[in-house]
Amino acid sequence: MITTPAKFLTGLIGAPIAASAAPAMHERAAEALGVRCHYQLIEVAGADPATLRALLDGVRRLGFAGVNVTFPYKEAVIPLLDEMSARARDIGAVNTVVVRDGRLIGHNTDTSGFERAIYEMGVVTSRGAVALIGAGGVGKAIAFALASLGVAELGIFDADRAKAEALALQLRGRLQTRVSDDVAGALQGAAGVVNATPVGMLPDRGMAVPEALLHRDLWVADAVYTPLWTPLLTAARERGATVMTGRELAIYQAADAFELFTGLKPPVDAIGTAFDAAMASRYAAR
Repeated sequence: MITTPAKFLTGLIGAPIAASAAPAMHERAAEALGVRCHYQLIEVAGADPATLRALLDGVRRLGFAGVNVTFPYKEAVIPLLDEMSARARDIGAVNTVVVRDGRLIGHNTDTSGFERAIYEMGVVTSRGAVALIGAGGVGKAIAFALASLGVAELGIFDADRAKAEALALQLRGRLQTRVSDDVAGALQGAAGVVNATPVGMLPDRGMAVPEALLHRDLWVADAVYTPLWTPLLTAARERGATVMTGRELAIYQAADAFELFTGLKPPVDAIGTAFDAAMASRYAAR
């Protein structure tokens, strides 16, 4: 008797997302487990709450196991969900929406993914302060991950100071924070820095941290993975800094999201291979 493999319909809501490696990662993970997954990119720019609600209602009704959510909707989807995990509620940002019995449940695997990635890097200690550039959806997730890892202090800078102050308030009791008026202020006394802004994501070629502030005693992580070697990471590496590309965050958050969607634990190495192949194919085409 032939058993039909399980099938999962998942996807990603955001804009711009045409260059996302997510379809390759999720579909390869399913293949490695002997099941089938179709991962649909749902690119909608400038969606208002009514449009987002319609998209999520479609997800709910069309048989999706769930969807990931990326820039610029990680916070905007929250009022449209039926339920949230405790961690996602604390963070105030969602990157994974699971459909269960017709209900939309929000999670945040950016946080768990970053925890796993930065832990493997071996640079976070309770003695070192960290600078966080960007206090949006992914910045919030990374801040909570750093709090869980026990960093001594978090210096926060966002071009919108109100966002940075709101994040500092959210972290009260979890982590000592300091809101700065510029990147240099956030980096004061820091052992490491994380770029949690879209600066440096193609086609942008900017740097979230001025090159003059980079040095060999600083570790530098970037949440951006298109390109993998952003101008920030390239400059940091040239100055002798320890660096972490967006590869590990992308892989681990995808693995955690896949498990939430399917209930199956995916092989991380298969996801990593798919990510690398997607990156290689993209740049070979240029």
